[in-house]
Amino acid sequence: MIPVYVVGGLVLLVLIWFVATYNRFVRLRQHVKESWSGIETELKRRYDLIPNLVETVKGYATHERQVLEAVIQARTQAANSHGSPAEQARDENMLAGSLRQLFAVAEGYPDLKASANFLALQQQLGNTEDRIQAARRFYNANCRDLNTRLQVFPSNIIGGMFGFKKAEFFEIEEAAQRGPVKVNL
Repeated sequence: MIPVYVVGGLVLLVLIWFVATYNRFVRLRQHVKESWSGIETELKRRYDLIPNLVETVKGYATHERQVLEAVIQARTQAANSHGSPAEQARDENMLAGSLRQLFAVAEGYPDLKASANFLALQQQLGNTEDRIQAARRFYNANCRDLNTRLQVFPSNIIGGMFGFKKAEFFEIEEAAQRGPVKVNL
C-alpha cells in the first residue's frame, strides 16, 4: 500500500507543479499586456501634446514650415502605428528625431523660448517622455520575465504545450545617447 501512496503523492506533486507553472505563464502574459497598455497611454498623452506644441511654435517660426510638417507627419505615423513593438519603436524613433529638430528651431527664437506657453508645453512633453521611459522599462521587465520562463527547463515544456509566445521588447533607439558626449570648455 505504501508504494501506491508514494506514486500517488508524486503524481499529485507533478500535477500541482503543472497547474502552478501554467498559471504563472498566464499571469506573466497578463503583466505584459497590462504594461503595454501603460506605454500606449503615455504615447497617447505625447501625441495629444505635440499639436499644441507645434501650434505654439508656428506663431513664432512661420518660415520653418518644413520642420513643423515633419513633426506633424511623424506624430501622425506614430499615433497610427499599431504593429509589433519593433514597428512602433521605429515610428517613435522618427518622432523623437523630428521633435529634436523642432526644439533646435526653437533655439533660434528667443521670444519663443521665453514664452510661458511654450515652456509649459516643453515641460509637459519632457515629463511625458520620462513617464514613457518608465512604462517602457516596466514593460520590458515583464517581457524579460515571461521570456525567461519560456526558455528555462522544465517550464519551457508547459509553455510550448500551450503555445505561449515570447514577448517582443519595446526598444527605442536614442541616437543622441549612444553618440560621444561633447564637452565645451
